[in-house]
Amino acid sequence: MANRQTAGTRAKDSDRNDTCQILDSALADGQLSMEEHRNRVALATQSETLGDLQSLISDLQTGNAPVQLPDLKRQSRMPSGGGGGWGIRLAVAGVLVALGIGIGWGLYGNTTSPLSFTSDPGAKSDGIPGKVLTPPKQLQSLGGLNGLLEQMRQRFGDTMGYDMVIYPEYAVLYRPDPSDERRKLSYTYRGGFDDPTTSAKSEDDVLVDLGAFDVETAVGILRGAAETVGLNPADVKKDSTYLTIDPAKDPTAPGELTLRANVSSDFGSGSVTFAGDGTVKRIDDVT
Repeated sequence: MANRQTAGTRAKDSDRNDTCQILDSALADGQLSMEEHRNRVALATQSETLGDLQSLISDLQTGNAPVQLPDLKRQSRMPSGGGGGWGIRLAVAGVLVALGIGIGWGLYGNTTSPLSFTSDPGAKSDGIPGKVLTPPKQLQSLGGLNGLLEQMRQRFGDTMGYDMVIYPEYAVLYRPDPSDERRKLSYTYRGGFDDPTTSAKSEDDVLVDLGAFDVETAVGILRGAAETVGLNPADVKKDSTYLTIDPAKDPTAPGELTLRANVSSDFGSGSVTFAGDGTVKRIDDVT
């Protein structure tokens, strides 16, 4: 049976991820600015229907994108001719609905009519639609990492912190404890920032803007880190690749960041250390 996808069809996570990849491609070939890209990715992660996603890329040239969204068809109307079968089906459906109401009222109702729900406010329709949450999950992609930073801005009002570790599907963020300057708060991100845990602050904890780096360059270095340090990418397990973001220890560059792409496998581990602009500081080959 043909797949009748329309603008009103509910979007899947894979559709949202495909849209982010198309937006990544548009950013790479100059169709979008970083700000436009960031805004559209944030909207894509929250879109509920295929029509919502299509509207985010409708003005883009997507021929060179790695993926494409499905072609959407108009919703077909019920045929007017030969409707005998439809009439029977609708009649049967109406009888079943009425029978269901009657049975439910007979079992649980305590009013004079099965259509009266005055004794049970919870049985009335409240008109509230279901809210589908679609936060960024693939955090080591351009769209996912930008989405994570946007989630930080929405949750805390900024991207400040002591350091952050980003795994493929979750992240750990350290921020100041506003109630005690001697302590820090640890937030775990899994589609949202959980309630924090507290721990003692150390002398190495310096407050910096953890979002002040070139996201596209960081993603590229992270994806190539296995081959850079001498590992076969096929041997690297998914959860053993992670990105750390810390304050630079260079006293001549206050506020600067040091990022480290870490990879490991059963055959060893290595890392690539670089600055916020992508300048490589150090490569530690497989040990």
